[in-house]
Amino acid sequence: MRYRSRVTAPAAALIGTAAALTVGSTAYATPGESSAGTGRPEPGPGPETLADPVFPALGNDGYRALAYHLDLAYDATTALVEATTTLTLRTTQALTRLSLDVLGLDVRDVRVAGRTAAFEQAEEKLRITPARPLPAKAVTTVRVTYTADPRRTLPYTAWVPTPDGFAVCPQPNAAHTVFPCNDHPSDKADFTFRITVPAALRAVASGTLVRTEDLSGGRTAYTYRPRAPIATELVQITVGDYVIRNRRGPHGLPLRDVVPAARAEALEPALALTPGLVEWIEARLGAYPFETYGLLPCNSDDPNAFDFTGLETQTLTLYKPNYLLQEEQKIGSHMMHELVHSYFGNSVSPATWADLWLNEGHADFYGLLYRYERGWADSLGLTSLEARMKDTYARGDQWRTTSGPVAAPNAANLFDSQRYLGGVLVLYALRRLIGEDAFHAVERTFLARFRDSSASTEDYIAVASHVSGQDLSGFLRDWLYGTTTPRMPGHPDWTVTPVPPSPVSPRRRADAHRHENSATL
Repeated sequence: MRYRSRVTAPAAALIGTAAALTVGSTAYATPGESSAGTGRPEPGPGPETLADPVFPALGNDGYRALAYHLDLAYDATTALVEATTTLTLRTTQALTRLSLDVLGLDVRDVRVAGRTAAFEQAEEKLRITPARPLPAKAVTTVRVTYTADPRRTLPYTAWVPTPDGFAVCPQPNAAHTVFPCNDHPSDKADFTFRITVPAALRAVASGTLVRTEDLSGGRTAYTYRPRAPIATELVQITVGDYVIRNRRGPHGLPLRDVVPAARAEALEPALALTPGLVEWIEARLGAYPFETYGLLPCNSDDPNAFDFTGLETQTLTLYKPNYLLQEEQKIGSHMMHELVHSYFGNSVSPATWADLWLNEGHADFYGLLYRYERGWADSLGLTSLEARMKDTYARGDQWRTTSGPVAAPNAANLFDSQRYLGGVLVLYALRRLIGEDAFHAVERTFLARFRDSSASTEDYIAVASHVSGQDLSGFLRDWLYGTTTPRMPGHPDWTVTPVPPSPVSPRRRADAHRHENSATL
């Protein structure tokens, strides 16, 4: 894992301060001053990878992101977005060149510490050569000006075009189709968003509204700032004909739903469920970790726009409107699944994409508990977690053959059932072994220890061992990395279905993060 000190100043203030600090020559190594004889390494290009086990080309090293300021202007006539992203970063080594993740953006200008920088776009990297090398441990800004077309055809994209604007779904590896970034959940940063739109439309982003500006030409600019840092894959920016529905959750928590104006009344029964959902999960995992929560049923039911049900962008969950028009027992457990991601996935993000089971296993675990407490049968007709886990246990070796161990996915099977229900099975086994009280203590301790940061599977194992007072490393590693399914504590009668002699090959899931394997089953 890579850690950085939390930045407590607002992102906008950081950007201004960093620019003031780094525009002068003190931000650079003076030409002709070699590192020879000083014990410091010579400046060089930063690595263009963070060596993620699932997406090895994703992310960049040599620096850590501190803050992003996104300034986007949407043109409803052309559907184009004119944008400037300003990244405040701290170098971890002396750099002659650094890189950002970029795909499908037409970059026009790059400046480092206010000075024009040379750049090139190569595959999914934006390589930036500042006017002078950057010393190690320097804070500086990188400003990128570009144009984006939300309707552009790309191998993959975060843009969700709608008839009246767009939303974004960056998970797992597509934020860099919206803005230049260090696109990896281990490098969380503070954000501000300023979005300019025609006055007839509304712009919303992660966090809370801090400023509204009425501009000339019948345009309005909205500025949003989240209180907590965000992983790039969790950013939400949306534009459309929306109304904002505000209500209060437990302890006065502000709840904000962003709803298509034409469907606001029809969606109200689903939106009204949120306060009760928050109250239920707070009783188990503690206080909701952010300053606001709400739903974004963006104005598109087009299966070609996005073919998943929900996506947990930070402080807003993206949904298809039609899905939320169903009765409570059809949607309640999935709404809980997405809410749980505020804790597992958003507040505590995965250190690598191999740690996805921490997100999805926990979201399904509590989503299923919520379902069964209400007596709602699942798609198999089962009405208890024990019955569902017995069925899942029987599939264990088959899933390990076709989808790999729970904590060892690849890009093709990242969002298979193994990360969802397979993750639930691991948590169920842990709870059976250490007991209900110790399990809840593990959950809360893990969330508190890694709040606003990222954590790995090994971090979870360490917390579980410490809190339970017993070495659980062997037990949990067998469940998470073993090629065969371990015995279930307390259930010696449970059996695993034998794997056929010629197992089918793992099939690629093109519906990444579609939650078809989640608590809706």
